[in-house]
Amino acid sequence: MNERPAAERPPSHEADGAASGHGHASSGSGDRSRDRGAGAGLAHAGDAASPDAPPAGERPPLAALLEAVLLVTDEPVPAATLAAVTGSPVDDVESTLEAIASGLSAQGRGFELRLVAGGWRLYTRADCAAYVERFLLDGQSARLTQAALETLAVIAYRQPVTRSRVSAVRGVNVDGVVRTLQARGLITDAGQDADSAGTLFRTTPLFLERLGLRSLGGLPPLAPLLPELDDLDDASTST
Repeated sequence: MNERPAAERPPSHEADGAASGHGHASSGSGDRSRDRGAGAGLAHAGDAASPDAPPAGERPPLAALLEAVLLVTDEPVPAATLAAVTGSPVDDVESTLEAIASGLSAQGRGFELRLVAGGWRLYTRADCAAYVERFLLDGQSARLTQAALETLAVIAYRQPVTRSRVSAVRGVNVDGVVRTLQARGLITDAGQDADSAGTLFRTTPLFLERLGLRSLGGLPPLAPLLPELDDLDDASTST
């Protein structure tokens, strides 16, 4: 049971007698107690509002936390990063990831967890690829949005280029648009940038086919209208 602060306790008879002889001292002591109580209350309120405080309620199992994080990432995530996010030891994270991968495989699920390029990521199973492709191709007749066309143009003229640099040109986040263009088969991964380690993207033969071009050299001369990547790097550094 939590004990109430001294300033909130009802006074005893002895306290009444002492207060009658030392009224000013008791009053000053009570004020200081109230001040200390108020200060403690503010401190507890500040702790509760701290953004670093763990969420209220029972913590989900480590496996659930890892699955949730991996479900929203589009690049392999190292075990050390997952350990930092979940606040768990790296050894526990690695063993849990291996258990999740084994469990998905044993259950014959439609997706699997793989260790690729030093990180973990969820992938659809190879024997489901034809059905996934059919689902994606069903939407190929739909026209690309303006955002998708702008993103595709930047990649076409600046390829190979990272997602962050495309975002710098357009001034908005392009994660969702890039995933759409990949799903349409218009762009693909082209390795990693040597400086930032970010994924590079380039257009595909399907892109040329859709535009009726033999090569990228047939693109209209619009590249000079786009800012140079060096200028973008300087601008991002200055901000």
